[in-house]
Amino acid sequence: MFDDEKQRSKRLLAIDSWRVFRIISEFVDGFETMTALGPSVSIFGSARLPPASPYYNMAIDVAEHISRKGFAVITGGGPGLMEAANKGAQAAGGNSCGLSIDLPNEAEPNHFIDRRYQLQFRYFFIRKVMFIRYAQGYVFLPGGFGTLDELFEALTLIQTEKINRFPIYLMGTSYWLGLIDWLKERALRDGCIAPKDLNLFKITNDPEEVAIGIDQHYKTSKGQRNF
Repeated sequence: MFDDEKQRSKRLLAIDSWRVFRIISEFVDGFETMTALGPSVSIFGSARLPPASPYYNMAIDVAEHISRKGFAVITGGGPGLMEAANKGAQAAGGNSCGLSIDLPNEAEPNHFIDRRYQLQFRYFFIRKVMFIRYAQGYVFLPGGFGTLDELFEALTLIQTEKINRFPIYLMGTSYWLGLIDWLKERALRDGCIAPKDLNLFKITNDPEEVAIGIDQHYKTSKGQRNF
């Protein structure tokens, strides 16, 4: 029995050792590609919302405004609002980056990504590093678990001072108001967050406000990386 356990442990160690090399390879590929991208803004939103959604046009619009300020646009590379943001970046003549992830039900990367800035990841945590490391700001449009995951991870990293503070905008005000009310009426009231934590993000439907705010932060911080 003990010999069987030892053999299983050896096999697990061998598997994990090779996994480390795969992880390092993804990091290296990501760093090499993203470093060449220049100042960027990560835009998040649902893969499920179609072009008929009003948020689709909102994503195009904010991406165009951001691109005209000289920032590249980074998305998760998928359809829906990610596609719209990449489309807006290309329409404005900006760099359009897609960080796709291997998923069983995920479609091919959208067609509005600049191919030199298209990356495919196996691991979510490596992809998240790329979103954070190279972004001068985050923009969140309506989305599901994945979008919320990225939002609260960014807020947690800023709150705990693991990264430098940078602008976070929530667009589509009616979508987010219920969540903000819950944060105020439950999380804040029960002492789970501090009042200042609610100042870590802004809510707006104005793409120009978003672009100007991120641009001003970039100039003030002199392009300082988040970590």
